[in-house]
Amino acid sequence: MAFAFEPGAELPELKTTPDRYLTVRYAGASGDFNPIHIDEEFARSVGLPGRILHGLWSMAQVARAATDAAGDPAALRSLSVQFRGMGVLEQEVVVTAKVKAVEDGVARIAGEARQGDTRIVRNAVAEVSVPER
Repeated sequence: MAFAFEPGAELPELKTTPDRYLTVRYAGASGDFNPIHIDEEFARSVGLPGRILHGLWSMAQVARAATDAAGDPAALRSLSVQFRGMGVLEQEVVVTAKVKAVEDGVARIAGEARQGDTRIVRNAVAEVSVPER
């Protein structure tokens, strides 16, 4: 059954757990080889708890939640987010989102991504084309 894009509707939660090699694979895919993402020793030497998630990977999970609800990755028209928390490996990321408005075939969705009590993506706003019923 297709998701009903109506103001106030909550999108299905997206839950994913980044495995210990995710940042290495993502570095190869994105071209972002910052050592805080791929070198455990370096990350710890600069005061981090270990390698941390790429912000853009975290943002992509917000986009994925919106496009999964739309049933089409090409439905994403725009996305903006704020990065405020640090994401770590091997801890579940949960994306929650709610439809704020639907106008002219486009749903405006507000969301966030969390790891436990840490909001790693805040104030996300996605716009997706609403599938015709």
